[in-house]
Amino acid sequence: MIVWENFCSREDTIFCGVFDGHGPNGHLVAKRVRDLLPIKLGADLGTDEGRQTSTSNIKSNGDETGSPGNMGRDAEQNGEYPEIFTALRTSFLRAFNVMDRDLKLHKSIDCFFSGTTAVAVLKQGRNLIIGNLGDSRAILGTRDKDNQLMAVQLTVDLKPNIPSEAQRIRQRRGRIFALPEEPEVARVWLPKYNSPGLAMARAFGDFCLKDYGLISMPEVSYHRITEKDEFVVLATDGVWDVLSNTEVVSIVNRATSRASAARLLVESAHRAWRARFPTSKIDDCAVVCLFLDTDELSETSSSMARDMTNAVEVSSGQHSNTIQLSTGVSSDVVTAVLTDGDDLSAVDAVAKLVTLTDLPNNASGATQSITTK
Repeated sequence: MIVWENFCSREDTIFCGVFDGHGPNGHLVAKRVRDLLPIKLGADLGTDEGRQTSTSNIKSNGDETGSPGNMGRDAEQNGEYPEIFTALRTSFLRAFNVMDRDLKLHKSIDCFFSGTTAVAVLKQGRNLIIGNLGDSRAILGTRDKDNQLMAVQLTVDLKPNIPSEAQRIRQRRGRIFALPEEPEVARVWLPKYNSPGLAMARAFGDFCLKDYGLISMPEVSYHRITEKDEFVVLATDGVWDVLSNTEVVSIVNRATSRASAARLLVESAHRAWRARFPTSKIDDCAVVCLFLDTDELSETSSSMARDMTNAVEVSSGQHSNTIQLSTGVSSDVVTAVLTDGDDLSAVDAVAKLVTLTDLPNNASGATQSITTK
């Protein structure tokens, strides 16, 4: 995971991402994408074309590069979208493309049968740009007309059984079928071999399937943040496999503090795994909670933030995950590895989480980081 405040040296910009590796070298692929994708995106935004997005909110029609995705309720109904989205979407597409090429050319990380998902959010002022690759997910916690908290899914789980994804894969001679023991999980296979059985239609890496319909082009969508919107949750499929969008929003909402929201969510997913699949390996659960409202600032959070460092390393036994945060902006960040004695170690379950509160630009103090094991 990564949370990058003051992204591109802009006080109003935050980059968040969650990356779920798979295959023999999936942990290495996910780490490299986490480390390099935001840099490549920032470099593209630093070009003349990218800089044009900084203040533009002019509305236009049409999109020559594809579907505009989630434009926000009003814009979607009117067939309009802000110009800032067009340029940022182009930057996302270029950055993801360059990132995948970097992986293909990497000499020490074999990505032929390994890859990673990516769900990334760029928040710039009231603009929210979401890039999605694979089956991790982003949702929004917002209020309806009756002021009831509700979940809005911001991304589509890009599974092989989605008709448009399946059509592309089959046109390129890839095969899609589920294994008898898990008939609900569609997987992508090579034309002549029952391998590798990838359970997503888009991913970084996995170059064994790139000639057979798997692509690394993200679905990029837009949401205009309103006063009704409260938080965004990014999480890997280990969370969504056992918790619904509505359950996730409810769990985050009932957390006693923003700093404990991600921890509570991962603990809830862990319990749900044990209850529903007691004999199964618990999937990795990574969560980032980005709180959107900036009016409330806890005195406790503010005072604690002043004395904490701005980098966290989380050891999961086999691999380490470092979340690097920029200095100068206060936020509540909690990172933890959940363990449950020998039982959890036996199933090699790792829970990794980050909660970030987007606070006013004039808030003082450094980033709060707490590590527990």
